[in-house]
Amino acid sequence: MKIAVIAHDGKKADMVSFVMKRLDFFKKDDVELVGTGTTGTMIQHAGLKVDLVASGPMGGDAQIGAMVTEGEVDCVLFFRDPLDNSMLMRLCDVHDIPLATNYKSAHIMIKHFKNKL
Repeated sequence: MKIAVIAHDGKKADMVSFVMKRLDFFKKDDVELVGTGTTGTMIQHAGLKVDLVASGPMGGDAQIGAMVTEGEVDCVLFFRDPLDNSMLMRLCDVHDIPLATNYKSAHIMIKHFKNKL
């Protein structure tokens, strides 16, 4: 299972906190993480392996969008500024990829996937 992690600047600490509280899930051998530059690096510093793409402003969200389009990502955790209108949300909808845009929806999604593995 490949999970993409992205967070806008004001939400990066929330993302790291979210992941750290679920280390048992995210450290499983069959869970892979891919993250945008800064968010992914912060999660790496927390002790997890994360494949990095560019930072969001440099096209990392588009790189993850391409992975969604190619069927390479199983779900996206995108803690976003609620005023952002993102193409990534559209791509997840078009390709029927679960997308969590806040802490609570990410909690529900990971709880679901944890029970499936």
